[in-house]
Amino acid sequence: MMQNLSLDALSSAFPHLKLIPAEPMAAHTTFRIGGPAPMAFPQSAAELEAIYRFCLSQGHRPLVLGAGSNVLAPDEGLSRLVLCTREMRGLSLAAPGRIAAESGVLLSRLATFAREQGLTGLEFAHGIPGSVGGGLYMNAGAYGGELKDVAVKTRALLPDGTIWEAEGDQQGFAYRTSAFQKRGAVILSAEFELSQGDGAAIEARMQELAARRRASQPLEMPSAGSTFKRPQVGYAAALIEDAGLKGKGVGRAAVSEKHAGFVVNLGGATARDVLDTMDMVVKAVADKSGIVLEPEVRILRDEQEESSCNLS
Repeated sequence: MMQNLSLDALSSAFPHLKLIPAEPMAAHTTFRIGGPAPMAFPQSAAELEAIYRFCLSQGHRPLVLGAGSNVLAPDEGLSRLVLCTREMRGLSLAAPGRIAAESGVLLSRLATFAREQGLTGLEFAHGIPGSVGGGLYMNAGAYGGELKDVAVKTRALLPDGTIWEAEGDQQGFAYRTSAFQKRGAVILSAEFELSQGDGAAIEARMQELAARRRASQPLEMPSAGSTFKRPQVGYAAALIEDAGLKGKGVGRAAVSEKHAGFVVNLGGATARDVLDTMDMVVKAVADKSGIVLEPEVRILRDEQEESSCNLS
């Protein structure tokens, strides 16, 4: 059983740590949903590692949150400590063609940095609203590209507090999963190997993908991106649209009119509204097609095995 953490003890051990006893999760998730949670903001991978190990020594396993772009936080909030990585912004050129980034770096910033160095291979990631840590955790991808294509080395913290440096195939990337997810690891930093490219061509590709996103996705509304994983047969959005669910929902959550693969917050939605809408979608699609959709959005709870969160 996980123990409650003394915030006074944490503050004494890390006197310079930014620590908020009751921070609204809604302010840190792209769904704009979630009640209060104790939240700390490590400034570096080294500090995240030290804080995480301290928490383990106190019998407490914290939740590590990146950009909050693929999660649904509970309305009642969390008693579990949340370590928010968004102030971990270390980003550098480790070697020619290789970029090193801490887990809190936004994927959009990573892609922009690559473009500034004249490196190609991350254009697809520019519009993904997550962090390096969250992106690697779930092998984020879009428009034919995935992080598995460019991530060559990842430094992570295992649930027992030991360091794991995974290279190449050890990272275990597959569709929307990774060895880090399967082992409940916390991603600290990573290195990406890219190719030399033409700056103008890289920028043009990024702008092309951005225009495609704006035209097809409800970017103006709070959501967690694609709500369901791609099934083995067909596409989630097409199955949901075929079931006549565009615009349908529960409470203040609904299937987007613009893209059926997104459940959106119409304004003032609760986590329960979103969960009930997702349940409605799963049932309707299964009744019509026989295909059972699986959530891509991660549902946050106090008692769960995972220690790292997305999209981060």
